[in-house]
Amino acid sequence: MIHPSEIPSLVYADSAGNIIDFDEISMAGMAAGAYRLPELSELIELPPGSELFALPQRQPVGFDPHTHEPVLLANDPHRSTKKVQAVAAFMAPAHTAILSAAYHSTPDCVRLPLYAYTAVGWHDERFWVAAFRSDPDQRQEPHHFKQRAIDTATFARLEAYRDNRLVQHLGTCCLSYQCPAARNFFLARYEAPLPCSPHCNARCLGCISKQPSQSCPATQERINFVPTADELAEVALLHIDTVKNPVVSFGQGCEGEPLLLARLMETAIGEIRRHTERGTINLNSNASLPDAVARLARAGLDSIRVSLNSAQPRYYERYYRPANYSLNDVIESIAIMKQAGRFVSLNYFIMPGFTDSHDETTALFNLLEKTGVDLIQLRNLNIDPEFYLNELRVPADLDGHGMSGWLRLLNKTFPAVRTGYFNPCLNPDT
Repeated sequence: MIHPSEIPSLVYADSAGNIIDFDEISMAGMAAGAYRLPELSELIELPPGSELFALPQRQPVGFDPHTHEPVLLANDPHRSTKKVQAVAAFMAPAHTAILSAAYHSTPDCVRLPLYAYTAVGWHDERFWVAAFRSDPDQRQEPHHFKQRAIDTATFARLEAYRDNRLVQHLGTCCLSYQCPAARNFFLARYEAPLPCSPHCNARCLGCISKQPSQSCPATQERINFVPTADELAEVALLHIDTVKNPVVSFGQGCEGEPLLLARLMETAIGEIRRHTERGTINLNSNASLPDAVARLARAGLDSIRVSLNSAQPRYYERYYRPANYSLNDVIESIAIMKQAGRFVSLNYFIMPGFTDSHDETTALFNLLEKTGVDLIQLRNLNIDPEFYLNELRVPADLDGHGMSGWLRLLNKTFPAVRTGYFNPCLNPDT
């Protein structure tokens, strides 16, 4: 892994939206609202396929390289009458943030859209981010997605399956939202999505498919119909029959909670398994309904990925705002899957400074000890960091390990628990 030879410079966006470096100030990052200078070992080149965002109504913060104190850059150094904006990186998949972007918000600032905001700087003619690669899997690498090939494959499959509403829905996900999972379905590789539920039993602060009015906009539309079991099975079998090491997954960003349609999924799984034993049938879920999870495990569900922002009940409930379930139900669902000999991963939402805090680390480790989770998928939480910390009422003086220290401690304490980013195929082709 390549690291910079010195701490990169602060970058900012000028009034025209141009991103400019300012070498008199070093870049900074934030951890739960506290400014911190990154270490060289915590910095990697900005991954290909990442994007840079200017953050409205937020002034960039860096560190004075001589005093090592935080410095606010309120005005453009080249045009002192012009205001500037902080800049953040939205990283390509399979990379995990160590520090969030550092900034100072102006009063009454707008809430940031539902993306993740990683600290970024400039050195040696390139951008650097405070992050690490969390999964070597290449399935969502940008160079694998050629738009001409995507268009050709998508239009061909849309024409061939005009009567399957789910295929048509995935076409919109692929062509309008550039969903990597939908793209891979049409390109006949890796993991295919099986969204099915328009409804949910949680009101997540960071839901990317449904947000209340006068809030930040959802990043994509939610599915507005319930596919039939035959439609679901047709999509799954089309993928499983044509792909090496196939995975098909209920539970996507374009839907609510699929466990609310457990009987539908049970029927679809039965239909899939009547035709083939190949591939991994996975469920991405909030794991809120243990009885439904037990039914699906009996039907042949191979794995479940459980979304989790925190292993502490108060913070879990403040984020998910669950309807008629609790974190205890989630833990029971995990136990049910493990008792059935199935694979369980956590879709663990990373927020630097909070995730690696001592209390959260202790709570997570207790959960891992109790449940025997197989894999932790490290996912940057797509949400305004300040909004998240305020809504969860997180104390301002958190002590923590730092994300790098947290990862080392996790690997040392639970060497059998894998870390990564993607749902694995559990029965790969030989």
